[in-house]
Amino acid sequence: MNAYTIDLKPFIELSDEQFYQLCRNHPELQFERNAQGELIIMPPTGGDTGNRNSEINADLVIWNRRTKLGYCFDSSTGFKLPNGANRSPDLAWISKQRWEALAPQQRSKFPPICPDFVAELMSPTDRLATVQAKMQEYLENGTRLGWLLNPESQTVAIYRQGQAVELLRSPETLSGEDVLPGFSLELDSFW
Repeated sequence: MNAYTIDLKPFIELSDEQFYQLCRNHPELQFERNAQGELIIMPPTGGDTGNRNSEINADLVIWNRRTKLGYCFDSSTGFKLPNGANRSPDLAWISKQRWEALAPQQRSKFPPICPDFVAELMSPTDRLATVQAKMQEYLENGTRLGWLLNPESQTVAIYRQGQAVELLRSPETLSGEDVLPGFSLELDSFW
């Protein structure tokens, strides 16, 4: 299944609260909204992609529990980016200081913050150009480190603030660098 983009603006412009309620009223669907206000309906992932997402997220959570440096989020979390888009990366991490600076009511819905770290895992139905644009959007809104993992091509594109995208072929490990200090993701069984 492909993602579908619907331009509602000729009929209605959803407020943040209306978008939140739409998502709450249809929990079986995953919605995103781009900076132009278009509604994006995302298909569920397949088993292989879901398993890979879960494994990566588990490693990040274990590291974070040990370091207590921030907060981890899975693919069901929507973030309100500074450009107005609502995005749900496959996994995300926000530093403790930035997350705790948000008011409790901001944290309870779609937090108005861009994660420090995001990862997107390509599924067979994703269009590479679309996910690459999404990764660029994260950077433009404040993400400091991003990984775009593509199991089909066995590549990882690393996105960093102010730097060209680095493409790695079949890497064995990925480093969290200075954003996730001490975090290393083992990829030997990933490919």
